[in-house]
Amino acid sequence: MTTRQITATNADEKIKQLYETAFPEEEQIPWDDLMRLIGEMHLDFTAYYDGEDFIGFTIVYPRPSFNWYWYFAVREELRNKGYGQEILSMVKERYKGQTSVFDMESPRQECDNIEQRKRRHAFYLRNGFRDTNVYKTFDTVEMTIMMMGKGTFTMQDWDDVVQELRQHWTWEL
Repeated sequence: MTTRQITATNADEKIKQLYETAFPEEEQIPWDDLMRLIGEMHLDFTAYYDGEDFIGFTIVYPRPSFNWYWYFAVREELRNKGYGQEILSMVKERYKGQTSVFDMESPRQECDNIEQRKRRHAFYLRNGFRDTNVYKTFDTVEMTIMMMGKGTFTMQDWDDVVQELRQHWTWEL
C-alpha cells in the first residue's frame, strides 16, 4: 500500500466523495472549510492506494499531548477486505510511542446501526485502543472516546481540542 499527503491543491473528487458519504452530515466539516483547516492546523491528511486504486484516507490532528485521529474512511466496497487493518497499522506506526485519541459512535447507545458500532468498537479494541468511558453527545448521537498510549482522557482534554478548532472554524455543538 502506498500513501500520498493530501493538501487543498491535490485533493481529488474521489477523496471528497468518500468524505461526504462515509460520515454523517452532522459529523462533517464543510469540504472547503476542511481544505482550509488542513494548512492552518497542520492536519496530517493521508490518502492510501493499492497500486493506482484509491482505498481510503485518514486525517490526524497532531497535538503536543496526544494525536487526534479525526477521520478514518475506507471505500464502502473495499471494507472487510483487510484494508482498514492495514491503514490503521500504518497510522499507528507513524505515531508509534505517542498517545492517540479519537471519538466514535458509542456502541452502548440504542440505534439503527448498533451492530456496525459494536463491530467498529471491537475492531479498535483488538488493535490496542481502550475505551476511556468518556462520552460526548452531538444532537442525539452519543460518542465514546477511544485512546491508545499513556495517560488518560478527560472532558477538559475534549474542551481543549474543541477550543483549538474554534480558533480556526466555528460550528454549533
